[in-house]
Amino acid sequence: MKNRSKSQKRDVRLNIGQEILLTIKRIGINGEGIGYYKRKAVFVPGALPDEVVEVKITNVQPSFAEGKVKKIKQASELRQTPPCPVYEQCGGCQMQHMTYEGQLRAKEDIVRSAFEKYTDIGELPLRPILGMDDPWSYRNKAQLQAGMKDGRMITGLYAPDSHQLIDIGDCPIQHPETNRMIAAARDVLEKLNIPVYNERKRTGIIRTIVARVGFETGEMQLILVTAEEKLPRKKEIITELRMRLPELTSINQNINTQKTSLIFGDKTITLWGKDTIDESLGDVKFSLSPRAFFQLNPSQTVKLYGAAKEAAGLTGSEMVVDAYCGVGTIALWLAPDAKRVRGIEVIPEAIEDAKRNAEKSGITNAEFYVGKAEELLPKWVKQGERPDVVVVDPPRVGCDKALLDAVLKAKPKRFVYVSCNPSTLARDVAHLLKAYRLEWVQPVDMFPHTSHVECTVLLKLRGAND
Repeated sequence: MKNRSKSQKRDVRLNIGQEILLTIKRIGINGEGIGYYKRKAVFVPGALPDEVVEVKITNVQPSFAEGKVKKIKQASELRQTPPCPVYEQCGGCQMQHMTYEGQLRAKEDIVRSAFEKYTDIGELPLRPILGMDDPWSYRNKAQLQAGMKDGRMITGLYAPDSHQLIDIGDCPIQHPETNRMIAAARDVLEKLNIPVYNERKRTGIIRTIVARVGFETGEMQLILVTAEEKLPRKKEIITELRMRLPELTSINQNINTQKTSLIFGDKTITLWGKDTIDESLGDVKFSLSPRAFFQLNPSQTVKLYGAAKEAAGLTGSEMVVDAYCGVGTIALWLAPDAKRVRGIEVIPEAIEDAKRNAEKSGITNAEFYVGKAEELLPKWVKQGERPDVVVVDPPRVGCDKALLDAVLKAKPKRFVYVSCNPSTLARDVAHLLKAYRLEWVQPVDMFPHTSHVECTVLLKLRGAND
C-alpha cells in the first residue's frame, strides 16, 4: 500500500497548458501568489492569499510550476484596483493590486517563511513591520530607459521578461520632482532632435535619464546617460533644461559605451552646476555624486537605521565595525553613540565619499578602509583591536561565508545584520547560530507596493553579559 502511494505521488504531473483550480495560500518573495497542487508549489503572479483561481500552467519544473490567472473564482478582501494605469505592464511594482495593510502582512509572512526554510528556530522573534503612513511618492531617484514609440521619444521600464519598453508618466511611487525632471528632459531632448540609443543597431545617443532629489534639501540632480561622449547641441540642452527646471542643482552626463544592462558607465561629466547634491539623514550630511548609492526611501531609512542603532546598544565605549560600509551611511549614523567606528568597503570611490561625508557631518571618530572585511577583521583582532559590535548591510546575495567565519572568530558581543533579502538573511543567520542567539527581527517596508522587504536583525553572542 505504501509503495503504491509513492508511485501515485510520482505520477502526479502538471503539463504546460493544463488548467487547474487553485487556492492561494501565501505571497512569495517575488510578490506572486503561491498555491499547492497535490503538494507541488504553483507560483501565480497577481493572485492573492485566500483566493480561489483558475490557473493555466505556463512552466513546469521538478519542484514547482508556474501559471497565470484565467479567472478569479473567489476574490480576496485584500484585492483592490491598482491606482497606477500601467501597473500591470511596467513591472516596477508587484503588489499594487493588494491593500497596503495586506502588503504589510504578506511581507511579515515572507520573512517568517524564509526563517522557517533556513533555520530551526521555533518561535521567530519577529517584530511588527514598520510601514508608512503615506506609502506613495517615496522614491528619491528615477532611472528610466529612453526609447522610441510611434515616432516619439518615451521613457520607462521594460515589461517583465521582455524587451518591451513601457512608457511611464507620473509614477505614483516617485517623488513628484523626479517625475517632473524626467518629463522635462524627455521633452527637451525630443525638441532638439537628440537621437535615442538603439541597442540592437548600436546607434543613437541617449540611453537613460536619471533624476534624483534631496528630500531634506530640495536639491535636484539630472543625469543623461549617453552611448558616446559627444553630446550634440550640449549648450542648447543645458539652456532649455535650466529654463524649464529653474530649481535644478546640477546637470550631468554619464558615458556608457558598453553593450550591457548596467545603467552607468565609468565616466561622468558635470555639464552645469555642482558636482554633487547635498542630502541628510537625521544629523548626518551626505554629498551625492551622480553614481553614489543612497537609500531610495529616506523616511523609512531613518526607521531602518534607528533599529540598527537600537540593536547596536551603544553606550559610548564601543568599537564598531561596519563591514559593508559603502559611502558610510550606517557607520556615520552610529558614530555619535560609539567610542569609534571603522568602516570597510572594497570600492575605493565609496571610501572617499565616506570620508567626505564624515567631514561634512563633523564626525571625527569614524575611520574608513579599502579592503575586504574577512581580511581586515582578523588582522585587527590579531593586533588586539576586537570589535564590540559588527554591523553588515550586504547586497542581495548576502554575506561572504569567509566574513561570517571571521565574525565567529572575532566574537563581537553584538552582530547587527541589515538585509534587503530575507532568504539570504535567514541563511546567514543560520550559520551564525553556532555562537549567537537571535534576539529579534525588525522588518521595515522600504518599498511599498513592491515585494521587497528589508530587515534589521540583532544577534547576541551566547554567554555575553550585556
